[in-house]
Parts: sequence; C-alpha cells; structure tokens
Amino acid sequence: MQGGSSDGNNPPAAGPAPGSAAGVADAPAAPLDCDVLVVGGGINGAGIARDLAGRGLGVVLAERDDLASHTSSSSTKLIHGGLRYLEHYEFSLVRKALAEREVLLKSAPHILWPLRFVMPHDPGMRPVWMIRLGLFLYDHLARREVLPGSRTVNLREHPAGAPLKPAFTRGFVYSDGWVDDARLVVLNALDAVQRGAQVFTRTACIDARRDAGGWQAVLESAGGRRQAVRARALVNAAGPWAAQFLAEHAHAPRARSLRLIKGSHIVVPRLFDHDHAYIFQNPDKRIIFAIPYERDFTLIGTTDVEHTGPIGEARIDADEIAYLCEQASRYFERPVRPSQVVWRYAGVRPLLDDESGDPSAITRDYSLELDTTQAPLLSVWGGKITTFRKLAEEAADLLTAALPTARGAWTRQAFLPGGDLAAAIGAARDPQSDFARFVQTLSDAHPQQPAALVFRLARAYGLRARDLLAGPLGPEVAPGLYEAELQLLHREEWARCADDVLWRRSKLGLHYSAEQRAAVAQWCEQHWGKPQWGQAAVG
Repeated sequence: MQGGSSDGNNPPAAGPAPGSAAGVADAPAAPLDCDVLVVGGGINGAGIARDLAGRGLGVVLAERDDLASHTSSSSTKLIHGGLRYLEHYEFSLVRKALAEREVLLKSAPHILWPLRFVMPHDPGMRPVWMIRLGLFLYDHLARREVLPGSRTVNLREHPAGAPLKPAFTRGFVYSDGWVDDARLVVLNALDAVQRGAQVFTRTACIDARRDAGGWQAVLESAGGRRQAVRARALVNAAGPWAAQFLAEHAHAPRARSLRLIKGSHIVVPRLFDHDHAYIFQNPDKRIIFAIPYERDFTLIGTTDVEHTGPIGEARIDADEIAYLCEQASRYFERPVRPSQVVWRYAGVRPLLDDESGDPSAITRDYSLELDTTQAPLLSVWGGKITTFRKLAEEAADLLTAALPTARGAWTRQAFLPGGDLAAAIGAARDPQSDFARFVQTLSDAHPQQPAALVFRLARAYGLRARDLLAGPLGPEVAPGLYEAELQLLHREEWARCADDVLWRRSKLGLHYSAEQRAAVAQWCEQHWGKPQWGQAAVG
C-alpha cells in the first residue's frame, strides 16, 4: 500500500476530473428516438435500463457524471437483509432483501460473494434473547440455499476473538454478502447495452417536456454539445437529485419528501487476519461494520448524519472519523486512530421521509411513483443496493403496462456480464466454489502470469477475463495494470479518466503511490484525451 489519506469523493489520482471534458465528439444531428429515457446512472437507473432493454424496449440512459460516481459507489458494499431493521419492524423490507441476497450472489459470483459476520456480545447493549430472536428471524424470513445459518461462538476459541478485547467472550455469527458496488452498476449498464440500450456518461438531461404523445428531452455533454431525445416514457432515477430533477428540468415539481442522509466510511490498514467481518453495537443504539477490504485493509462504517449542503459535495468530517475510530476501538484490543486512515469516502442516501427523528431509523425501503396524466413519468424514491434488481423489475412491470412488450420479467435467473462461469468450469455447484474453480482454471491456463494478477482480473471481469488474458497485455502502466485492461475499460466500460479506473472500475488507487497514480493519469490523458461524449462501443 502506498499513499496517504484522501477523500473518496476527490481521490488522489491526478488527471482530469469527471465532467471536465473539452473537445467532445460531434453529437448526432437528428434526435434520438427511444421508448424510455432513463435519467441517472446509479444502481437503480442502470438496473432499470437493463431490465427494460431485456424486455425489448429501446432505452437511452443519461448520467451527468461517471456511472456510480456518487451514492452507488459510496455504500458499505454489503448485500444484506439489514439485521438492525428488524428492531424497527421492517419485516417486509428485510424479507425482500434477504430473498435477493442469493439471487444476486448467483448472478455474478465474481463481484459478489458470501461473507460471515461476527457480532460480539456486549451485555450493556441488546440482551442475548433479543439477538437470538433477531437471528432466528434473519435465518428464516426467506429461503436460503447458499448461505449458512447463524450460530453462537466462543470468542476465546474462535479466530474472530483474537483481535478483540478480552471482555468479549461470546459472539454470534451469521451470513450476508459482499459486493463491489461500483462494478455492479457498470455491469448492469454493460448488460443493458448488450441488449440494445444506449448509455451516455458525462451527459446531463437539462430539459424534459411532455405531452400526450411523449417526452421531448435535451441532453448536454460535459463539453456543451446538445442532443435531442424523443421518448415515450421517462424514468427519474436521479437518486439524491430526484426531486431537484423533477422541479428544475422535468417541469413536474410534485415530489415525495426525502431525507438526505450522509453515510461516511474510513479505510485503515488491516486490523485482523481472518476472513470474517464484524458488526459492532454502539451505545447510541447504532451499529458499525468492520470488514476485510482489498486484501490489505479494513473498511469501517457507516455514519448516519443529516446532510443539508450541496448534494454532490458530501464529505466526511473530522467528527465522523473520530466517531468511527472511537466505536471500533470499543471492541478492538488495538485502538483505531484517525492518523491510521488511508482513505475515506462519503455518500448521500436519499431515504423516504417516514418522520423518524433518528436518521438511522429511517426506512431503507423504496417507492415507485408512476404518473400517467400525460406521457408516463416514473420516479424512484429511496431504496438500497441489495434490492436494486427487485426495484428494477417492479419499475419495468409498471412501465410495460403502458408500453406493452412481448417479454416479461427475466432478470431473476439471469447472469450479469462475466457471471456465467459454466463455459470454463462446467456445471455450477455454488457461487463461492464455482469462483474458486474458475480462478484455478484461469491460473492453469496462464501459468506465466502472476497469481495475484489472475485473481484480480477474475474478480473484476469473471468469464470476460479469459479474453483479456488470451491476448497480449501490452506495456505495464502501473504495477499489475496493463494497457490491454485500460483499453478494455475505455472501450467497454465507459472509463474516460484515471479516477474512473483507479477508484470505481477498481480500487487500485488504494494500493498505488502518488507517482503510480500519476502515471496512470498521464497514460489516460495521452491515449484518451479529455472525457468524451457518448456510448461505449460494445454489443
């Protein structure tokens, strides 16, 4: 690991910032015609675009920055039911999220995998009977095929007890899942394009007007080029900006009341050697996670703080860093100090305002609002990354009632790009062992390549890594990062600058020195120029 602490919203990679494009390619002169224009390239927008394209509809997605450049890359990166939501009687949400865990794990075993969590018991917090009851419900509210159930462990004997203070002698272990959140967004967008959608990044929808016949919209690239779009329906998936987009650009100021809650995380050098994560109960009745991250680090988060400033300028502050360090230090034998922080990030979550006074108690459920007084307008309010696929399916069901298609819901059994490993390993068994077999197969086929490189490429691209490794990798731009991968990221995954590569398509920026990050930025600018208008050349 190299480099010092940095802000995840302004990572320390040199080079052009998103949205700073100049000299973009000429936009088409004629208007684009489509069935649905989706505004917002976070997880919900990308998921909806994918679902609709797979049903045979013509889809255009516009994202004003990079894909997953805000909330959808700033999560705790968990696919989970939300154990703590049971205390707020959110049984429907928890059941829905629990059911989605294994659907998602099977769809992309390279970027999602099971994770066991340890909750040390603090007698001053929730009583044992309450935890056991919660875990029983967690185990049984939805069917499990892949994930093991919960159990009680002796922390003096279990490996997870070694880094903890001796006072913690009993713990509870349960299952959830982990996801590379930014890559999940990109793979949904990639799948959408492969099914016929058009995806424009660094392209804002600056105006959208409707009548009975449809929507007339104007897209504007970062370099100022404009493109007219005619659509039969509009999806507002702008996340924290959803209400603002309706009022300022879609001329439809009716909006649900949202609470904008900032969630912040810190990354420190690895605090423990085992592969379990921790969930810690805090005296303020909140919880934080401590999660193995990027091999050499531990991710700690999150906070829940009301956000009142500009949405795109959310930053973790010193009080939040101190809070996360203090709460983690209540459990770990070695104190966690702010000086150890090597990376930090914050995102704004748009939560439905349920009049809860406590930000951590606000519902994480979603609401879909379809307005058909004229051409259909679907707005997405709230939500969490775990339920994105179900949200997209419900959104597509609503829209296809007004825009009939030959195909119905289809994503439950579908793989995301790179997720179908059967071509390399034969019949599937379970996602975790399937991925391990795939890595071994890939390593056997490329014994000349370092094992760490093969593993990283398998994690990032799944089956697509075979094609990448089959050809020449070209010059090494930074340790383990070759020109062939950079070209793939530009050609197929909308990477337009070093930040896209180092902090969203990967987390290599966390492992590189400032000089190595600068070398990547220099290569990107030399070969790509400034971020360009348009759609990845895939499909």
